[in-house]
Amino acid sequence: MVERIGRQAIRLHRKAKGKLAVLPKVDCSTKRGLSLAYTPGVAAVSQEIARKPDAVYELTSKWNTVAVVSDGSRVLGLGNIGPLAALPVMEGKAALFKSYAAIDAWPICLSCRSEDEVVAAVEAISPSFGGINLEDIESPKCFSVERRLVSALDIPVFHDDQHGTAVVALAGLANALELVGKKKQNAKVVLAGAGAAGYAIAKLLVAEGFSEVLVCDRSGLISRENAKEAHKRELAEITNRGCLEGSLKDALAGADAFIGVSSPNILSAADVKSMASSPIIFALSNPVPEISPAEAKKGGAAIYGTARADLPNQINNVLGFPGIFRGALFVRARRISDAMKLAASHAIAKVLDGELSEEKVVPDAFDRRVVPAVARAVAAKAMQEGLARIKRTRRQISCELEKLGLE
Repeated sequence: MVERIGRQAIRLHRKAKGKLAVLPKVDCSTKRGLSLAYTPGVAAVSQEIARKPDAVYELTSKWNTVAVVSDGSRVLGLGNIGPLAALPVMEGKAALFKSYAAIDAWPICLSCRSEDEVVAAVEAISPSFGGINLEDIESPKCFSVERRLVSALDIPVFHDDQHGTAVVALAGLANALELVGKKKQNAKVVLAGAGAAGYAIAKLLVAEGFSEVLVCDRSGLISRENAKEAHKRELAEITNRGCLEGSLKDALAGADAFIGVSSPNILSAADVKSMASSPIIFALSNPVPEISPAEAKKGGAAIYGTARADLPNQINNVLGFPGIFRGALFVRARRISDAMKLAASHAIAKVLDGELSEEKVVPDAFDRRVVPAVARAVAAKAMQEGLARIKRTRRQISCELEKLGLE
């Protein structure tokens, strides 16, 4: 099936010659139009922005633009395949921004690889954009690149491989726990994978108030005793409070939920049976999950989710990043805080109030309620935290959403 879709995708891309195009919003086909949009009229616009820099949000497309940036060092599950091969993925991400949130996004694939070069390149192009979406950058470089850019820039910087996955996974886990009648304060959650997604999921779960979170890498449980890399030492400080040691199988004993962002087929039905009653399994390795639906069901899984579109409960980043950036851009947020990510997660989960089932713990990727709900929640939290350049009422945001055809 994956091979068939791949062949169809190549035919689609060859016929379309890419997924993006630029369309002017003003008429440049007459003498008057050309004079106003370009020379000599545009000089007055430039002078206005030089006098009042914030006017750039009113007089240019910056208010509604995002750069989708990658160095091609870790593309999907394909690894380090370089910036040229990353381009169709970044084009796809830009197309999703436009399709789901009416945001104009540009794919920016960098030929540089070092952390310093990537940071310098993004800083250099940042004046043109209202936000930066980092994508498919290898771990652990992605952590320091994002951290440095958040510190250096006055616009939102968001590494979707980390935070998009975390936001949607938390939404699904919250709804799944509600279905099986368990509380986050008492739930034991085990993560497999300490890369970009695992790191961010663990941090967001702790920020949400989960008290027992265990993270495993290829060597087993991460603890203060064995964590060597900087991001793993950071995880060790906030997870595995009992300093437990052992393998993933050891960690799973009595666990209420498993979230896998690691490798295919690392769990068995016996592992699921060792977990607590009504276990929740989010096997997010893609396209082959950590455990198949049949094997998880054989082990007694109450709820099963993957990253795949052909199975129920798809933990899909498209439920997160379009609305998160839509809300941030609405209020010209300076950054995206942990509280804004949590607000986004809560909004995604709440969309399904009264509709939850074992095969529906997150909304469908095409649910048009998601982006408006997330945008409102993120904008409100940004204003509450003092991270917004402008204030907007709920009514004003609703009007903007209607103008953009999102509601």
